[in-house]
Amino acid sequence: MSVSQFVASCINVVLLVSASGLFIVCLFFLIECTAALFAKASTPGADRKNAKVTVLVPAHNEEIVIGSTLKTLIPALKEQDRLVVIADNCSDATAQIARTMGATVIERQNLEQRGKGYALDYGLQFIESDPPDVVVIVDADCTVYPGAIEQLTQCAIATLRPVQATYLMLRPKNSQSSKDFVSQFSNIVRNLVRPHGLARLGMSCPLLGTGMAFPWSVIRSVSLANGHLLEDLKLGLDLTIAGHRPVFCPEAKVTGYLPQQSQAAKSQRTRWEHGHLQIMQTYVPTLLKQAVYQKRFDLLVNILDLCVPPLSLLVVLWLGLMAVTLLFAVLAVSWIPAAIVATAGLCFLMAIMTAWAKFARQDLPLLQLLTVPFYVLWKIPVYLKFLVKPQSVWVRTQRDSVNPADS
Repeated sequence: MSVSQFVASCINVVLLVSASGLFIVCLFFLIECTAALFAKASTPGADRKNAKVTVLVPAHNEEIVIGSTLKTLIPALKEQDRLVVIADNCSDATAQIARTMGATVIERQNLEQRGKGYALDYGLQFIESDPPDVVVIVDADCTVYPGAIEQLTQCAIATLRPVQATYLMLRPKNSQSSKDFVSQFSNIVRNLVRPHGLARLGMSCPLLGTGMAFPWSVIRSVSLANGHLLEDLKLGLDLTIAGHRPVFCPEAKVTGYLPQQSQAAKSQRTRWEHGHLQIMQTYVPTLLKQAVYQKRFDLLVNILDLCVPPLSLLVVLWLGLMAVTLLFAVLAVSWIPAAIVATAGLCFLMAIMTAWAKFARQDLPLLQLLTVPFYVLWKIPVYLKFLVKPQSVWVRTQRDSVNPADS
């Protein structure tokens, strides 16, 4: 074998492995979206009777939105329940507003340990002397729909497992920005379609940061004290490895709004996407090791779900690999990798259209999907920054000066 033939063979192997990996990811994405079409109508629930619930609300300089959030929470609580706001490193009127509205407020000042995970751990330590039966976690900038707290509590009691509500990020009212339309669709796919599909397959769903409920014994079985960019996704994986697989409760609904300001939106997406990539680097080998050690097939499924990157990144990867495989096919290396990548692209397209037709037809006009290439271009600097200088410190997204719901 000549040197040129050897190099061509090596290139072909690398391309085959890369193309096959992309195909597996896109195929699993299609399976998730297809399974979501047959999702069960409801999740198990049980009468909570006299069970005590504590709602924890971590808040860092949330004076703009904390009032409206508490207004949706307070009517949902029963006499034996508690509402605890953790004013974490606040320098505004967050604590004062929460106290005025009747919440129990605890204040934490620690500039070295920043992040939602540390705030939640502080809150759990505060209620540990008189622990509730169920802990519900809600972010300070969310709208909790009527009945959601009760539905989450009942599901947590019935299953004795962590529970995740439907959490959707909506575009600001009256916004006609293509970027906002596509961002909302991406969120629908991530936070609604794929959890539905995983639930139908009998698998655990990821935790999404708000609208989460935990039996007390479950939430105290792992440590929350960390400043990871995606502490919610990390918590869900830690609990899954420990044998407490989160359940999806689609009936319970929580919503938030995408940032109106461009810089705030970019900051939020950077934190989400860098955090996801960092979680992949850390937890794929950990899950693989635990799958073998515990002999658990479900952890292998968690690996596949975790390896489905943000949709815009998946498009970038597909375009890049398609270009490379076509180039080497033209150079007479092999057409097989290009064919595999093309098939992966077909799986991805089918998954997107399936998700849109069932879950997003009313929110996203079909023509808006044509703007996806521009959305991808907007996201490319976020991914390049990960290669050069990945974000490692938790930074809260800047809130809009007015509630997006009123805009």
